[in-house]
Amino acid sequence: MDRRSFELNYENNILFYDKVLKADVLQRQESYIAQSEMVTADSVAAWNWRQRLWNNTIAMLGPVL
Repeated sequence: MDRRSFELNYENNILFYDKVLKADVLQRQESYIAQSEMVTADSVAAWNWRQRLWNNTIAMLGPVL
């Protein structure tokens, strides 16, 4: 299986027509971004083989779990 297949098939799309709900969703998105860490090519290149294996396994199985 291709990772893209999982990602494309597990997308969710939704339209909101409610200003309060939209504001709540936007606030939650912004809080996720504020808590996230930037992933750079250098940080990925520094991963050891165990970290690569773990990250790739989770990336592939995550949508199914």
